[in-house]
Amino acid sequence: MARILLFTGKGGVGKTTIAAATALRCAEQGLRTIVVSTDAAHSLADSLDYPLGPEPTEVAPNLWGQEIDLLYQMEKYWGTVQEYLAALLSWRGMDDLIAEEVSVLPGMEELASLLQIVKLHDDGLYDVVIIDAAPTGETLKLLSFPDMARWYLEKIFPIEKRAMQLSRPLLRSLTDLPLPEDELFDVIEGLIRDLDRMHALLSDPEKSTVRLVLNPEKMVIKEAQRTYTYLSLYGYPVDAVISNRIIPATVRDAYFDNWKAIQEKYGRAVEEAFAPLPILLVPLMDSEVVGLERLRQLGQLVYGDRDPAAVFYKGARHVVRKEDGHYILVLKLPFVSKEALKLTRSGDELVVHIGNQKRNIVLPRVVAGLDVESAKAEEGEVRVVFGPKAE
Repeated sequence: MARILLFTGKGGVGKTTIAAATALRCAEQGLRTIVVSTDAAHSLADSLDYPLGPEPTEVAPNLWGQEIDLLYQMEKYWGTVQEYLAALLSWRGMDDLIAEEVSVLPGMEELASLLQIVKLHDDGLYDVVIIDAAPTGETLKLLSFPDMARWYLEKIFPIEKRAMQLSRPLLRSLTDLPLPEDELFDVIEGLIRDLDRMHALLSDPEKSTVRLVLNPEKMVIKEAQRTYTYLSLYGYPVDAVISNRIIPATVRDAYFDNWKAIQEKYGRAVEEAFAPLPILLVPLMDSEVVGLERLRQLGQLVYGDRDPAAVFYKGARHVVRKEDGHYILVLKLPFVSKEALKLTRSGDELVVHIGNQKRNIVLPRVVAGLDVESAKAEEGEVRVVFGPKAE
């Protein structure tokens, strides 16, 4: 059973380098490891300082790398759908070349790349599959898609397919509009089932975990908080936060004093936002991290004596669900009494105060616009109920 580690974070925080260093460390522990980039802007080969292609390439003993070929993945998963959309747009008078470009719907390329994870897992060739994912915004949109697709497949799809089978002969006698064939419906059904399989795989905490990479900076932390909230909402387990590029205390140059103070301030913010998740602190290296030797050094700094393939944390810190028409935020906070609990709102954030401790939670958009109706602490959980804003 392959272990899957998915690294994501805001663009520029160093997630590709961290993913590559993790892969090398796993490989040197004797685990057959593949590190795969699903980001359209590939930089994995640059980090490894080794040429990679659309097929797995052996980089070192027990270590393979792959940069997904988006065109191949698009043809494999979306080819039939794209052909139909292009034909439909051409029928509407759009230039054929433009129609072909426009028929690539937003997110299709990245989604097709993520489906490669299922293949790598099911092939059984690797002990660890490490994913260098696209920046968080796009990744989150894609990971939320299987839930919507499953609802469509179960509720709407059978009606559409049957209706088209019955009406297709009549419509063909009335119009030259391109009509979807049964093959198109079969491809869509297969694609949605593949997405559902991907969701099942990535949401299984025994097999898969996400690791958030960030820098101790305000905007980066805020995006990482939002990412964590949505990953929890869609059932994807997160087992660690990696706070990267921290200026070491040994740096005495006065030029960096202000940066060190800023990082110390936001380091505390990271603790407040993500505890009890393990937070791995990684110092800023003294030169660029390129090639296996530098990645080996970085891997040691990230993990120390830890097994990089282990599950560092189990259980969601918080989840959001809908019950009886109300949205409920459930926080896992053992031993908290009602008397020690205090909630405050700041924009789209809910600040939970417990004695002299606090936790900042970025709320999903569906909840952010609602008022807190009630909150109570019992049996190791805090339940916050949201309702419509008061007029």
